[in-house]
Formats: sequence, structure tokens, C-alpha cells
Amino acid sequence: MVEKMAKSLIFKGSTRILRPAEVDQLIAAIPKQEYKDKFEALLYTGARYSEMRWLYKHKKNFEKRVIKIPTKLFKPKAIHSERYIRLNTHGQRAVNYFLRSSKNLPVDYVSWRDNLKRWCEMAGLDPAGVTTKTTRKTWESWLVSKYPKQLEYIFLSQGHSGLTALKFYLMLPFDEEDIERMEYYTGGWI
Repeated sequence: MVEKMAKSLIFKGSTRILRPAEVDQLIAAIPKQEYKDKFEALLYTGARYSEMRWLYKHKKNFEKRVIKIPTKLFKPKAIHSERYIRLNTHGQRAVNYFLRSSKNLPVDYVSWRDNLKRWCEMAGLDPAGVTTKTTRKTWESWLVSKYPKQLEYIFLSQGHSGLTALKFYLMLPFDEEDIERMEYYTGGWI
């Protein structure tokens, strides 16, 4: 029997990009449902950690298929004053569950990063490069891989310029199995 070789870790700069199988393992290892809900909300929105903390206090900015974010609040040099984060059905569910959580994300993002690293270890994953930016970068990378003809929609939803997205999210070493498994997560986004 031929053994499968372990897949290499994917990094953009010092931040880890997860493969779908790694996300499956990680979610299975997260011990509390409320933490799973928070992780999935961060993943399926691709929102910045600070944006999700803000959304918890401004629930009216979530309307079924989109989240309206006052971009300049988080990125003063942003070109657009607001952006709309598109959601598929998984994203809608994840945000609903997150907003029903008894507590917001921790104030200090370091606590969340440490939780992610601990959960990676519990899942048997290498925690190298896992940060609070991992979910955001993973989501945008998956969308770009699954919907290469919809780059403008992806970049606008994520609050990036085309140049930023081209520099950071294209040409990542996902294999065919990764691309196929991304469909479960990204299906229905467009």
C-alpha cells in the first residue's frame, strides 16, 4: 500500500493558510460549541477580528446575505467608507450563531490566537503561523481558488484592492483535493 505524503504547510508571509482538511480537523477539536461558532463566523465571513467584535455589538448590520461594515472605522485610509461582506448559507448560519453567543470574542486578540494554537495541537495540526488573521486569509484564498472569474467581487467583499489580492491570495499551492473540498465551504457564495 502506498502511503500518502503529508501536505506542506501554506504560508503567506508569516500567517498560515489552512487547507480544508485542516479546517475540518480544527473544528472537530474545538471543545465548546460557542468557540466553534466564533471560529466559523470568522472563517465564513473573512472579516477582520476587530470587525467581528464590532458586529457583535451592532447586530443590525447583519442582514441575511450580507454584513455592512463601516470600513473607515477599521481602516482610516480605505478608499470606500463602507463595504458589504457577502455570505453563503454557511456564513449566514455561522454569523447567526455567533451573534447568539453569550459572549463576544475576547477583547485581546492574543487570547484568541492562543486558543487557535492550542486547538491545532489538540487536532494534531502544526500550529506554526496560526494567528487571528488565519481565518481571513484562508477564506479569501479559498474564494480566489474556487471563483477565479469573480475576483472583483471577492476583493470588494474582503475590502482589498485588486493589487493587494493579487499579491497575497493568488497562486497558492492548493492541490485538486483541496479545491474539491473547498466547494463544501464556499458553495453558494456567488
